[in-house]
Amino acid sequence: MTLAPGNGPVQITQEQLQARIQEIAARIREDYRGLEPHLICVLNGAFMFHTDLVRALNMPCTIDFLQASSYGNAKQSSGEVRIVKDLQFPISDRHVVLVEDIVDTGITMNYLLHYLEGRGPRSLKIAALLSKPSRRKVEIPVEYLGFTIPDAFVYGYGLDRAQFDRNLPFITSQE
Repeated sequence: MTLAPGNGPVQITQEQLQARIQEIAARIREDYRGLEPHLICVLNGAFMFHTDLVRALNMPCTIDFLQASSYGNAKQSSGEVRIVKDLQFPISDRHVVLVEDIVDTGITMNYLLHYLEGRGPRSLKIAALLSKPSRRKVEIPVEYLGFTIPDAFVYGYGLDRAQFDRNLPFITSQE
C-alpha cells in the first residue's frame, strides 16, 4: 500500500475514485434518461465528489448546495444534526439526487432525507462516495455507492482532518 506524503496509507487512489465516479454517472444517466435530475451537494465533504460527478454526467442537470453539521471539528458525530446552509432552489416535483461524501452512522442522512422529503420532490435518491456499514445506527438506502470501507478515520478528496487535507486527490487514513 502506498503512503501519502505526511499521511497514512492511500486507501483509494485518484484513479480508482475517477473510475468509480464514471460508473456511478453512467447509472444515473440511465436512471434519469430524458429527465433533468437536480443534484444537491452536502457541504463541505462532498464538494469534490459532487463536482466530478456532475462533470461526468454529461446530461442536463441542475445543482444546489446544502450544509448540515453533526461533527463540528470532532472525528465522531454528536448525533445532533443542524442545517447550516439551506437550499437556494425549490425541489418540489423534481428528481433529486442527494450527493454525500460518507454515510457513517446514517443519522445525518436520515435527517436530511426526511427534511428534503417534506419539500415534495418527485423522487429522492442518495449518491454516496463512501459507506461505513459497521457504524450504521440508522439504515439508509444508498442507490449510488462509490466504495464500502471499514471503520477507520479517512480524509482527502473533500473529507477533512480538522478542516485540512480536503484538497488531497485521493483518500487516506490516519495510522
